[in-house]
Amino acid sequence: MTPDDVALALASDPRLILPVGTCESHGPHLPMGSDAIIVDRLADDLSEEFRIVRAPTIEYGVNAHTSSILAGGASVRRKTLRRWLNDLLPEWERAGVEEFLVLTAQGHAPHQEALATAVAGRARLRVVDVFAIDLSEITATSDAPIHGGEVDTSLMLYIAPQLVRMDLARDCILPESERRRYRRGTTVRLPADSLGSVGAPTRASAELGRRLYEFIRTRIRERVLGAPAAALAEGA
Repeated sequence: MTPDDVALALASDPRLILPVGTCESHGPHLPMGSDAIIVDRLADDLSEEFRIVRAPTIEYGVNAHTSSILAGGASVRRKTLRRWLNDLLPEWERAGVEEFLVLTAQGHAPHQEALATAVAGRARLRVVDVFAIDLSEITATSDAPIHGGEVDTSLMLYIAPQLVRMDLARDCILPESERRRYRRGTTVRLPADSLGSVGAPTRASAELGRRLYEFIRTRIRERVLGAPAAALAEGA
C-alpha cells in the first residue's frame, strides 16, 4: 500500500491488525515459522473481509526453552519483543491508528506477557492468542494446542500443505505437569524419543485444520471485530 492508500483506509476504519509469530522448532514435519504462517493467513483474511489495514508480520517472538538445541530456532527476549512493540505502536498511532489488534499463535507465557504489557498512547491495544480459544467443540482429544501437535499440524495442512512433511511426524505426549511447565516458560527436557514436536501430530488432517481455522476465524470475527451473527451466517 502507498501512504495515500493507508491514510484513506485508516480514515475509514482506524484499526490495525498486527500478526506476531515465532521462529521456532515445531518438529521435523513443520517449518520453523508455523506460528507466523498461521497468523499471517488470519490477518490476510480478516483484513480483506473487514477492510482493515494489516501491518507486516513480526516473524520473531519469545520461544519456549528446551534443554536440547534444535537447529534453526531464534528467539528474542521478553523485554526485546515488548520494546519492539513500544517503538512501533506510537509510530502507527501518529498515522491515525486508534486500535491495535495483535494476533499471535504462541501460548508461551513470556511471549504473551511481552505482548500484553506493550503500551500504546491513546489507542486501544488488544492481544488475541488464537490458541487460547476453546477448541474443544472441534477436537475431542486432550492434545491442546502446543508445538507440533494435532492442532497446529492440522492448521498447517489446511493453510500450507506443501510445507508439511507428515512422513516425518512423530508423537510425543508430555505428562500434564511437564506441559504446564512448558507453557509457563520453564526449561523442559524433552523425552529422548522427541524430535522437537510435542503432542500427537499423527492425528492431524487437512479437514480438521479447515474446521479449526474457520472456528478460530469466526470467534475473532464475532467476539473481537464485532461481526453480527447474521453476517457470520452469511459469510460462513
